[in-house]
Amino acid sequence: MKAYKFEIFTSVIQENIRVGLYKPGFKLPAVRQIKETYKLSTSTVQQGYDDLVARGLIESIPRSGYYVLDSQVKVHKGIKKERPVVRDAVFEDQLSLTTYSYTGSRVNEFNVAAPGDLLIPQKLILRTMQQVIRESGLGLLKYYPAAGSSLLRQSLAERAAANQTILNPEELLITDGALQALYIALSAVCSPGDVIALESPCVFSALEVIRVLRLKVIEIPVDPIYGFDLDFLRKACLVNDIKAVMVTPNFHNPTGTQLTDVQKKTMLSIALEKGFAVIENDVYGDLNYSGPRPTTIKSFDQSGIVMTYSSFSKTLAPGIRLGWLSAGKFLGRAEQIRFALGSTVSPIYQETVYKLISTSSFDRHIRKFRNYLAKNAHQTLTLLSDFFPEGTHMTRPAGGYHGWVRLPDSVPVDKFYLACATSGVKFTPGYTFSFSGQYQQYFRIVFADRYTQERKDAIARAGISAVRLA
Repeated sequence: MKAYKFEIFTSVIQENIRVGLYKPGFKLPAVRQIKETYKLSTSTVQQGYDDLVARGLIESIPRSGYYVLDSQVKVHKGIKKERPVVRDAVFEDQLSLTTYSYTGSRVNEFNVAAPGDLLIPQKLILRTMQQVIRESGLGLLKYYPAAGSSLLRQSLAERAAANQTILNPEELLITDGALQALYIALSAVCSPGDVIALESPCVFSALEVIRVLRLKVIEIPVDPIYGFDLDFLRKACLVNDIKAVMVTPNFHNPTGTQLTDVQKKTMLSIALEKGFAVIENDVYGDLNYSGPRPTTIKSFDQSGIVMTYSSFSKTLAPGIRLGWLSAGKFLGRAEQIRFALGSTVSPIYQETVYKLISTSSFDRHIRKFRNYLAKNAHQTLTLLSDFFPEGTHMTRPAGGYHGWVRLPDSVPVDKFYLACATSGVKFTPGYTFSFSGQYQQYFRIVFADRYTQERKDAIARAGISAVRLA
């Protein structure tokens, strides 16, 4: 049988693979190295490697080199079946309705509750990050305290005090966003099977936390005008052992309502009387359209039963995964849960946020952001009025960047969402905001980005589709 020149090195490789000297994944010598070692031409070395590839012994990875294959995997590749990936179809569907699609342009997506690209203070954030890297260097690559940077916690407490809310820095936990803070707060006061009172409508992400913790819920209606129904809460307490109430008193997502100070004090009074915790979401508290920053329920609490949390993902950028939780008298348990969830938030995020809120930069951004949102809220109401069918209703929000829209009963919502998908427009369906599947005729619209002509046209197309279906 004819021998080939390249066999002088391929036979060595084959033998090393056979005896186990070259393990699967082992990177073989480069073509140039083989050429010099065996005094062969480049084309001959290439032919040799091609022969080994054809035999199923090695693989070629472009711009990387040649690697030994697992012969067992190679032999059975044609008949091997991967284990099926089991997913929750309902979860996957609802997740897609509340998150970015990542399939191209996001210009027609009004379903994600986060600042849009055109309203994120990109230069400010990136410039501050660069300063942090230059100043902190190696320190950013080390573990930070489990509860988070002490300087950051002190600065957060000082900001809160300026808004009439007293937070003890020692009771603050830095978290990986608001959702983790909610998870910690619920876990600190509840066990599986416990009953909590929940504002309704309620965002899908919070509903999933409740589902994972296996809690039972009583959905408390949130009226688009009057807010959280405190009378309903009182009645629920008469026949249920409620462990906690979840509430967003300032610019509720999705209705945009704001509770008055009287309502906040009343809720606290009910909680004190019945002995349950108040878990307060204040992520949108800075986004008031007019007047002073609203108070928190925490600002009226002297007992420690109110746990307040917030995040910078909603006011700076969704990728800044940094939130905080003021755990009150539940700190001991909350600290343990936070530690069990892993190491602290990325040091670069902590230092960046600390630097931003310690100067006037963050406040300037917030003022500008609030102005845009107030204009966008008005623009949204105008677009809905101009293009959607008569009977469509959206209550004017007091802050934040959500609109809770009710379509007339004459509009079949399934066909409406199909028409929106066809024309490249995405809202969040109302049924995702409740365990009961109510709010079928509602959808949430997020207006946290600039209204370019293309975005205006997208809403117009959706409205025209609704008119045709009505």
